[in-house]
Amino acid sequence: MKRIPACLAILLLAVSCCGNVSADQLRDGDIIFQTSRSNQSAAIQRASRSKYSHMGIIFLRDGKPYVYEAIGTVRYTPLDKWVSRGEGGHYVVKRLREADRLLTAGAVAKLRQAAKRFGGKSYDLTFEWSDDRIYCSELVWKIYERGLGIRVGRLQKLRDFDLSDTLVKAKLRERYGNHVPLEESVISPGEMFSAEVLKVVARH
Repeated sequence: MKRIPACLAILLLAVSCCGNVSADQLRDGDIIFQTSRSNQSAAIQRASRSKYSHMGIIFLRDGKPYVYEAIGTVRYTPLDKWVSRGEGGHYVVKRLREADRLLTAGAVAKLRQAAKRFGGKSYDLTFEWSDDRIYCSELVWKIYERGLGIRVGRLQKLRDFDLSDTLVKAKLRERYGNHVPLEESVISPGEMFSAEVLKVVARH
Protein backbone atom coordinates (compact mmCIF):
# COMPACT_ATOMS: atom_id res chain seq x y z
CA MET A 1 0.00 0.00 0.00
CA LYS A 2 1.38 3.35 -1.04
CA ARG A 3 1.92 6.02 1.56
CA ILE A 4 0.11 9.31 1.11
CA PRO A 5 2.58 12.17 0.56
CA ALA A 6 2.78 14.49 3.56
CA CYS A 7 1.58 17.52 1.61
CA LEU A 8 -1.49 15.61 0.36
CA ALA A 9 -2.25 14.34 3.86
CA ILE A 10 -2.20 17.90 5.19
CA LEU A 11 -4.51 19.03 2.40
CA LEU A 12 -6.98 16.23 3.10
CA LEU A 13 -6.94 17.07 6.79
CA ALA A 14 -7.61 20.73 6.05
CA VAL A 15 -10.54 19.82 3.79
CA SER A 16 -12.03 17.48 6.38
CA CYS A 17 -11.78 20.17 9.07
CA CYS A 18 -13.74 22.58 6.93
CA GLY A 19 -16.71 20.23 6.51
CA ASN A 20 -20.06 20.52 8.22
CA VAL A 21 -19.75 21.26 11.92
CA SER A 22 -20.70 18.43 14.28
CA ALA A 23 -23.08 18.78 17.20
CA ASP A 24 -20.31 18.37 19.77
CA GLN A 25 -18.61 21.51 18.41
CA LEU A 26 -21.68 23.62 19.08
CA ARG A 27 -23.13 25.13 22.24
CA ASP A 28 -26.43 26.66 23.22
CA GLY A 29 -26.28 30.35 22.37
CA ASP A 30 -23.88 30.06 19.41
CA ILE A 31 -24.77 32.46 16.60
CA ILE A 32 -24.71 31.28 12.99
CA PHE A 33 -24.48 33.41 9.84
CA GLN A 34 -25.06 32.70 6.15
CA THR A 35 -25.73 34.43 2.84
CA SER A 36 -29.41 33.95 2.16
CA ARG A 37 -30.80 33.18 -1.28
CA SER A 38 -33.96 35.20 -0.60
CA ASN A 39 -35.04 38.00 -2.92
CA GLN A 40 -34.02 40.65 -0.37
CA SER A 41 -30.56 39.24 0.35
CA ALA A 42 -28.60 41.29 -2.18
CA ALA A 43 -30.21 44.52 -0.97
CA ILE A 44 -29.31 43.71 2.65
CA GLN A 45 -25.74 42.88 1.66
CA ARG A 46 -25.27 46.11 -0.28
CA ALA A 47 -26.94 48.34 2.30
CA SER A 48 -24.94 46.85 5.19
CA ARG A 49 -21.76 46.23 3.16
CA SER A 50 -21.58 42.67 4.43
CA LYS A 51 -21.75 39.29 2.70
CA TYR A 52 -24.01 37.94 5.45
CA SER A 53 -27.73 38.53 5.15
CA HIS A 54 -29.30 35.91 7.44
CA MET A 55 -28.57 34.53 10.88
CA GLY A 56 -29.99 32.65 13.83
CA ILE A 57 -29.14 31.37 17.29
CA ILE A 58 -28.34 27.74 18.00
CA PHE A 59 -30.06 25.72 20.70
CA LEU A 60 -29.59 21.99 21.27
CA ARG A 61 -32.75 19.89 21.41
CA ASP A 62 -32.35 16.26 22.47
CA GLY A 63 -28.65 16.69 21.77
CA LYS A 64 -29.19 17.87 18.19
CA PRO A 65 -28.45 21.43 16.98
CA TYR A 66 -31.33 23.57 15.78
CA VAL A 67 -31.27 27.15 14.52
CA TYR A 68 -33.88 29.41 16.09
CA GLU A 69 -34.60 31.91 13.35
CA ALA A 70 -37.04 34.44 11.96
CA ILE A 71 -38.12 33.27 8.49
CA GLY A 72 -41.81 33.44 7.67
CA THR A 73 -42.39 32.95 11.38
CA VAL A 74 -39.99 32.52 14.28
CA ARG A 75 -39.22 28.80 14.49
CA TYR A 76 -36.67 26.08 15.15
CA THR A 77 -34.98 24.66 12.03
CA PRO A 78 -32.67 21.62 12.04
CA LEU A 79 -29.09 22.78 11.44
CA ASP A 80 -28.53 20.76 8.27
CA LYS A 81 -31.74 22.08 6.71
CA TRP A 82 -30.79 25.64 7.66
CA VAL A 83 -27.31 25.29 6.16
CA SER A 84 -28.69 23.85 2.91
CA ARG A 85 -30.77 26.99 2.32
CA GLY A 86 -27.74 29.28 2.31
CA GLU A 87 -25.59 30.31 -0.64
CA GLY A 88 -23.16 27.51 -1.41
CA GLY A 89 -23.82 25.86 1.96
CA HIS A 90 -21.43 28.39 3.49
CA TYR A 91 -21.85 29.45 7.10
CA VAL A 92 -19.89 30.84 10.04
CA VAL A 93 -20.59 30.04 13.69
CA LYS A 94 -19.59 32.58 16.33
CA ARG A 95 -19.64 32.45 20.12
CA LEU A 96 -19.25 34.90 22.99
CA ARG A 97 -15.56 35.37 23.74
CA GLU A 98 -16.23 34.76 27.42
CA ALA A 99 -18.74 31.96 26.89
CA ASP A 100 -17.14 29.68 29.48
CA ARG A 101 -17.82 32.30 32.13
CA LEU A 102 -21.03 33.85 30.82
CA LEU A 103 -23.01 30.97 29.34
CA THR A 104 -23.68 28.97 32.46
CA ALA A 105 -26.64 26.59 32.64
CA GLY A 106 -28.62 29.35 34.30
CA ALA A 107 -27.69 31.85 31.61
CA VAL A 108 -28.68 29.44 28.85
CA ALA A 109 -32.04 28.95 30.57
CA LYS A 110 -32.53 32.73 30.47
CA LEU A 111 -31.69 32.79 26.75
CA ARG A 112 -34.21 30.03 26.10
CA GLN A 113 -36.85 31.88 28.09
CA ALA A 114 -36.20 35.11 26.18
CA ALA A 115 -36.34 33.18 22.89
CA LYS A 116 -39.64 31.56 23.83
CA ARG A 117 -41.38 34.95 23.94
CA PHE A 118 -40.83 35.41 20.20
CA GLY A 119 -41.96 31.96 19.06
CA GLY A 120 -44.44 32.02 16.17
CA LYS A 121 -44.16 35.76 15.51
CA SER A 122 -44.33 36.80 11.86
CA TYR A 123 -41.29 37.97 9.91
CA ASP A 124 -40.95 41.75 9.78
CA LEU A 125 -40.56 42.87 6.16
CA THR A 126 -40.33 46.54 7.17
CA PHE A 127 -37.64 46.05 9.85
CA GLU A 128 -39.44 47.88 12.65
CA TRP A 129 -38.03 47.83 16.18
CA SER A 130 -41.26 46.73 17.86
CA ASP A 131 -41.85 43.17 19.07
CA ASP A 132 -45.00 42.75 16.97
CA ARG A 133 -43.03 41.21 14.09
CA ILE A 134 -39.39 40.15 14.08
CA TYR A 135 -36.55 39.90 11.54
CA CYS A 136 -33.56 37.59 11.88
CA SER A 137 -30.88 39.77 13.44
CA GLU A 138 -33.41 41.59 15.61
CA LEU A 139 -34.47 38.21 17.04
CA VAL A 140 -30.96 37.17 18.06
CA TRP A 141 -30.01 40.64 19.34
CA LYS A 142 -33.11 40.85 21.53
CA ILE A 143 -32.67 37.32 22.89
CA TYR A 144 -29.21 38.21 24.16
CA GLU A 145 -30.17 41.68 25.34
CA ARG A 146 -33.41 40.62 27.06
CA GLY A 147 -32.02 37.36 28.40
CA LEU A 148 -28.55 38.37 29.60
CA GLY A 149 -28.28 42.13 29.11
CA ILE A 150 -25.60 41.58 26.45
CA ARG A 151 -25.68 43.71 23.31
CA VAL A 152 -24.17 41.86 20.36
CA GLY A 153 -23.33 44.75 18.04
CA ARG A 154 -24.46 48.35 18.13
CA LEU A 155 -27.88 49.52 17.09
CA GLN A 156 -27.95 51.79 14.05
CA LYS A 157 -30.53 53.95 12.33
CA LEU A 158 -31.77 53.04 8.87
CA ARG A 159 -30.16 56.23 7.58
CA ASP A 160 -26.73 54.90 8.64
CA PHE A 161 -26.79 52.24 5.92
CA ASP A 162 -25.75 52.68 2.30
CA LEU A 163 -29.09 53.51 0.71
CA SER A 164 -27.65 54.86 -2.55
CA ASP A 165 -27.50 51.56 -4.44
CA THR A 166 -30.15 51.12 -7.15
CA LEU A 167 -31.23 47.73 -5.84
CA VAL A 168 -31.49 49.05 -2.29
CA LYS A 169 -33.56 52.02 -3.45
CA ALA A 170 -35.93 49.70 -5.29
CA LYS A 171 -36.39 47.50 -2.20
CA LEU A 172 -37.00 50.54 0.01
CA ARG A 173 -39.60 51.83 -2.44
CA GLU A 174 -41.26 48.42 -2.50
CA ARG A 175 -41.48 48.25 1.30
CA TYR A 176 -42.09 51.88 2.27
CA GLY A 177 -43.24 53.80 -0.80
CA ASN A 178 -42.16 57.44 -0.44
CA HIS A 179 -41.98 57.36 3.35
CA VAL A 180 -38.74 55.63 4.33
CA PRO A 181 -38.36 55.64 8.16
CA LEU A 182 -34.76 56.81 8.25
CA GLU A 183 -34.76 57.17 12.05
CA GLU A 184 -35.88 53.58 12.71
CA SER A 185 -33.51 51.61 14.92
CA VAL A 186 -31.99 48.65 13.07
CA ILE A 187 -29.54 45.83 13.77
CA SER A 188 -28.04 44.03 10.77
CA PRO A 189 -26.43 40.58 10.42
CA GLY A 190 -23.26 42.34 9.26
CA GLU A 191 -23.06 44.49 12.38
CA MET A 192 -23.56 41.49 14.63
CA PHE A 193 -21.03 39.45 12.67
CA SER A 194 -18.37 42.08 13.32
CA ALA A 195 -19.24 42.51 17.02
CA GLU A 196 -16.12 42.40 19.19
CA VAL A 197 -17.82 40.26 21.84
CA LEU A 198 -17.91 37.31 19.40
CA LYS A 199 -15.26 34.91 18.12
CA VAL A 200 -15.35 32.37 15.29
CA VAL A 201 -15.67 28.73 16.40
CA ALA A 202 -16.59 27.03 13.09
CA ARG A 203 -17.00 27.81 9.42
CA HIS A 204 -17.72 26.01 6.18
